[in-house]
Amino acid sequence: MDVNEFDFYLPEELIAQTPLANRSASRLLVVGENEQYKDDQFANIPEYLNQGDCLVLNDTRVMPARLIGEKAETGASVEVLLLKQEEGDRWEALVKPARRIKNGTIIHFGQGELQATCIQELEDGGRILEFSYEGIFNEVLERLGQMPLPPYIKERLEDKDRYQTVYAKHEGSAAAPTAGLHFTEELLNTIRQKGVHIAFITLHVGIGTFRPVSVENIEEHEMHAEFYQMTEGTAKLLNDVKASGKRIIAVGTTSLRTVETIATKGNGTFSADSGWTSIFIYPGYTFQGINGLITNFHLPKSTLIMLVSALAGRKNTLKAYEHAVKERYRFFSFGDAMFIQGQGGKN
Repeated sequence: MDVNEFDFYLPEELIAQTPLANRSASRLLVVGENEQYKDDQFANIPEYLNQGDCLVLNDTRVMPARLIGEKAETGASVEVLLLKQEEGDRWEALVKPARRIKNGTIIHFGQGELQATCIQELEDGGRILEFSYEGIFNEVLERLGQMPLPPYIKERLEDKDRYQTVYAKHEGSAAAPTAGLHFTEELLNTIRQKGVHIAFITLHVGIGTFRPVSVENIEEHEMHAEFYQMTEGTAKLLNDVKASGKRIIAVGTTSLRTVETIATKGNGTFSADSGWTSIFIYPGYTFQGINGLITNFHLPKSTLIMLVSALAGRKNTLKAYEHAVKERYRFFSFGDAMFIQGQGGKN
């Protein structure tokens, strides 16, 4: 399957640069089968959920993982994006400009209260950095770090909390699970009052999720591994919902990938589990866990639009995106949402 089969035209002005003042004020495109689309508002999402259904939310919390420092030797500016903790104070990170950072290079942040030493060079600008500091690392990071917004967002984010879901709990992500940004506490309460279950999983989003596919044949693409966790309570709830014939609806591609990772291991059933997943979902994939997806609009030729195409069908997905462009929907992290109902397996 060729990567160009997942390309589409997107005017740059449709890329949302700032979040809406009200989270649930975004628009919602409801995608059915056979190119049936309905334009609505996200605040009306409860109308599309039935009693006994279950929404699965990713409760990861974004770290202020972007650090601006300078080389101790020359004072040259260096940008560091923390990806994942390796061991102790050692982190895998992306650095820019990577050519300046060699083994042994020391980087200072703030007034020297945080220092990093490069101890290993990786591919594609990756480095293993060892940090030294006084106190608690997360508190130092909270003072010095910035939210790691995607590169297509050029505007400054005034309120850090707008790049967190209202239910964010477990810190560890390098990016937000953006489909969840549309929910408010009031909207979640309305959904619960309708008899819809809310379940939480954790997947710490890595930057690899958003990296472009650099191979022509998508089957050759390798996903970066991300840490996930599902509790015993969530597993039992999902098994009960599935046994009752009701729907399991993933909020975001990260929730979907976690549910499918565990369902695949259990042949369609769920159990408490944690580990690393590099599951890559594209058309032809057979879903064993979820029945629907709430998600934002994704980059052309990305693994995320391939995942959506696996559920909604490639032609149907691209037609939906064409409709969204025509109707001036807002795209990507701070953009609008779509709700895909039903199973995949179509071209």
